[in-house]
Amino acid sequence: MNNQDRDANPLLRFDTLPAFSQIRPEHVEPAIDYLLARNRREIERLLDEVGEAPTWEQLIEPLEIIEDELERAWSPVSHLNSVMNSEALRTAYNACLPKLSQYGTEQGQNPRLYQAYKRLAESDQPLDTAQRKVLENALRDFHLSGIDLPPDKQARYREISQRLSQLTSRFAENVLDCTNAWEKHITDEKQLAGLPESARALAAQTARERGKEGWVFTLDFPSYHPVMSYADDRNLRRTFYEAYNTRASDRGPHDPAHDNSAFMEEILALRHELAQLLGFANYAERSLATKMARSTDEVVGFLHDLAARSRPQAERELAELRDFAAEQGCDDLQPWDIPYYSEKLRQACYAITQEEIKPWFPEHRVIAGMFEVVGRLYGVSFHEVDSVDVWHPDVKFYEIRDADGTVRGQFYFDLYARPDKRGGAWMDTCQSRMVTRERAQIPVAYMTCNFTPPVDGKPVLLTHDEVETLFHEFGHGLHHMLTRVDHPEISGINGVAWDAVELPSQFMENFCWEREALDLISGHYETGEPIPQALYEKMIAAKHFQSAMMMVRQLEFSLFDFRIHREYDPERGARIDQILEQVRDEVAVVRPPEWNRFANSFTHIFAGGYAAGYYSYKWAEVLSADAFSLFEERGILDRETGQSFLRNILELGGSRDAAELFRAFRGREPKIDALLRHSGIAA
Repeated sequence: MNNQDRDANPLLRFDTLPAFSQIRPEHVEPAIDYLLARNRREIERLLDEVGEAPTWEQLIEPLEIIEDELERAWSPVSHLNSVMNSEALRTAYNACLPKLSQYGTEQGQNPRLYQAYKRLAESDQPLDTAQRKVLENALRDFHLSGIDLPPDKQARYREISQRLSQLTSRFAENVLDCTNAWEKHITDEKQLAGLPESARALAAQTARERGKEGWVFTLDFPSYHPVMSYADDRNLRRTFYEAYNTRASDRGPHDPAHDNSAFMEEILALRHELAQLLGFANYAERSLATKMARSTDEVVGFLHDLAARSRPQAERELAELRDFAAEQGCDDLQPWDIPYYSEKLRQACYAITQEEIKPWFPEHRVIAGMFEVVGRLYGVSFHEVDSVDVWHPDVKFYEIRDADGTVRGQFYFDLYARPDKRGGAWMDTCQSRMVTRERAQIPVAYMTCNFTPPVDGKPVLLTHDEVETLFHEFGHGLHHMLTRVDHPEISGINGVAWDAVELPSQFMENFCWEREALDLISGHYETGEPIPQALYEKMIAAKHFQSAMMMVRQLEFSLFDFRIHREYDPERGARIDQILEQVRDEVAVVRPPEWNRFANSFTHIFAGGYAAGYYSYKWAEVLSADAFSLFEERGILDRETGQSFLRNILELGGSRDAAELFRAFRGREPKIDALLRHSGIAA
């Protein structure tokens, strides 16, 4: 690449935030090719220079800078692929995956680089705790990349890694394509009976945008969820349930070309082979090499223990729902009836629905209140910035400032569902905090949700579930942005054990239930009035409604994920359906129909970072509930406790082991009691 092309490529500018409006699919491959070639040359040059006695300043700092630039070039590409997906971008993205995988494995298997790290770690140079942690993690990762393997096995490791990066990307694309391709066009208003006005208005707006009369519903969550919860038309609910739960499979109304079944088999086979190459019995063991949990038995025991405590209550909750549905004339309760009758039962028991609460949660008030809560806890403030280049007109940009006005971090907010945007909610890294002698950069995050977009110019009103989702993702963001660690490998969420990374996010959800915080994050969209005490009391009373049913559902996902990775047998294949049925026999109370293919769209484990790690949500919830219990003792917005959480957890990122950080904050080992109490499950 000549200098002119390099200067013209927006992905190769590292002195500013990404220039999203200028990034084109044709920029992607040339930028990544250029950086990979440059990094390879630079690493060899550094290794020649440092010789037998590498120092931190000579070796690690320049490596941090070039690796960070590669991350910063790839980050907007990967992000756009999730939020503004197009055929051309997808092609460019997929073309780079094997190149990045090859480069990563190549450096993980680079014997000269490994020896340089090893010499530095064993030298008597004065290194601080964070620097030692960087070296310790790096040496661990060399072993997990196959540095100890003979050349033929290293080559096989590289092949597997590349193939896995392609397969997991294809898995996610198939789910997105099925979600985007399906719609339900309704012209008879009678079919909309029971649906709240907000859901009808969104469907009418979608129909207009697609040049159709009437109403168009999709499988995006803001469209799908109200149908399942409120539509009186049982056949309509079944149609939606089937379309949603057969995405990317051999069943249901989808293009069979998008079936993920063969990919799932291959992904599990390759993960197993990879783990065995490295000397692990299975991929679940390999997964724990970077987590808090010490053994696969410990994880399975933890999940079984929670199941044993939760299932009897979940069975009682389901029996109550069946009786209620029968009274309403439904004596054969099916999975597509459960959200609908649950919502009716909630209303009957507590005289409250999610829809009823929405007027008190206008989006602007929730966000301003969330900033206020965080400001009181951690002493920071939030400021919107208009002049930043974004990928869609709905996206907003903010900076976080310390009390003295110093900018601590920045983030993008992309909150609404739209076509060509991946479903769900997530936080991702735009850039990490890094301070070297040559460079000082602050952390920047992407915050992504899929809330109902503004309809007909009215304010966006959130359900309480959506408020919790926002707080959850913002917790991840704060973990990333409030870090004080200067090394990108362990700053923010980087280098944090995966089963502890949900601690700050789940911790934040607790504030959505506390009166003191609710008064800041809520106010009626017309009058600004706070939530009336009577309504708040109903919310609290209904908080644990079907909580055990929700608990066993999460345990079903966690055990399924862990067991398919732990029990994989090359002779017998993945046995996905068989293991899922066994798990359901043990923990589930709701049995889906035979044609349900939930696993085919389980992107968390087949396309995300949760492979043999979905249990992390429950594991970290023990930590987060126990951490929050200290605020319950001392005051929900107690600044001193907030400062302790900031100093011991958020600021230290991955610079120390998660268990050590938790003990520093809580003064003891974690206990499960607070989780059971917060979940309404009797200990």
